[in-house]
Amino acid sequence: MTYAGSRLTHDADSHIVETPDWLAPYADPNIRERMAPIYVKTVRPGEEDTIEVARRRRADPADAAAAERDILLRKNWDAMGSFVKEDRPRALDLLGFRSQLVFNTFANFPLLATEHGDDLELAYGLARAHNRAIVDFCAVDRRLLPVGYVPLADFARAREMAGEAIAMGCKALMVASACPRHHSPSHVDLFPVWAQAEEAGLPIVLHVGGGGQLLDPHYFENGMPPVPDFHGGAENFRSVDYMAIPIPPMQTVGTLILDGVLDRFPRLKIGVIEQGAAWIPGWMRRLDSAQNAFARNEERLRKLELTPSEYVRRQVRATPYPAEPVGWIIENAGEEVCLFSSDYPHVEGGRNPIKRFEASMEGMSERARTRFYADNFQDLMGAALA
Repeated sequence: MTYAGSRLTHDADSHIVETPDWLAPYADPNIRERMAPIYVKTVRPGEEDTIEVARRRRADPADAAAAERDILLRKNWDAMGSFVKEDRPRALDLLGFRSQLVFNTFANFPLLATEHGDDLELAYGLARAHNRAIVDFCAVDRRLLPVGYVPLADFARAREMAGEAIAMGCKALMVASACPRHHSPSHVDLFPVWAQAEEAGLPIVLHVGGGGQLLDPHYFENGMPPVPDFHGGAENFRSVDYMAIPIPPMQTVGTLILDGVLDRFPRLKIGVIEQGAAWIPGWMRRLDSAQNAFARNEERLRKLELTPSEYVRRQVRATPYPAEPVGWIIENAGEEVCLFSSDYPHVEGGRNPIKRFEASMEGMSERARTRFYADNFQDLMGAALA
């Protein structure tokens, strides 16, 4: 029996856990010499030292059996298939998910930093190396769906990168949640990016880590002792950080809606991944209120064929955190919006995400559950699942 059991389940959020040298072999020579090793943020001090230990343990039959037994208990580099691609299919067999979107873990930070810097050749070269690496990792199993990255900093390069990522086999195109440095994500010269994704039937996705610095660090200067983060270790993910996570996608996706991008590209789907979903019902109401309040003087709002919340239900999909009230979110946002995700093999996904999601969906209809675990993901991914 697999973890997911007999229910058809697609996983909208999983990860490769990179090693510091992960990207270098995939970079063009002129980019490779300018790249720094990926900085791997760890849960516990010294945890990065376990990478080679995990490599060696793969040869131990007893440990292989333990890894299978503890498929959701082992995390990060210690988890099966977290960075050794040949092991990921077996992990997927044990989890029982029909497919998994596969994101990076640490690379979003240098990808965003270079995109917002002055060296755009490096920014797009780094993105190209990332896309090659993620496609190669996922090539071992067609159930693994690689997520490529498209910097939006330069119009022509973004158009080219989107086409290149689609051609090399990426199944979703990730863009930063943070606004590009010099223009809006809704700029008309970015329409070719959305058009290519729509034509290919691939979603545009936003993921946590792509929003830049979420908070002014002075929020943590409160005169009290430092608190441990979610993992119990270094400062990484605390309650105050958590409150800021949805702000970049709220603004970016809201801008795409109000500026008419989803109206112009009605088959384009947007995935908001690992940024929670409890904020979505109120955000939908706020979008509708913005249209009502400003339509008199903003022609773009009068031209929209639907209300903003209707665009959300038609085209936006999001992954709740296991600690969020999924049943309440579905009741207030609609059955079309929420997606199951495991966050495998990250600590934040927990040891039994299905159990926690099920507890929060008590009393929900079987149709709503089917949409959460499978149908909404199939709608998001479109041709990428063919």
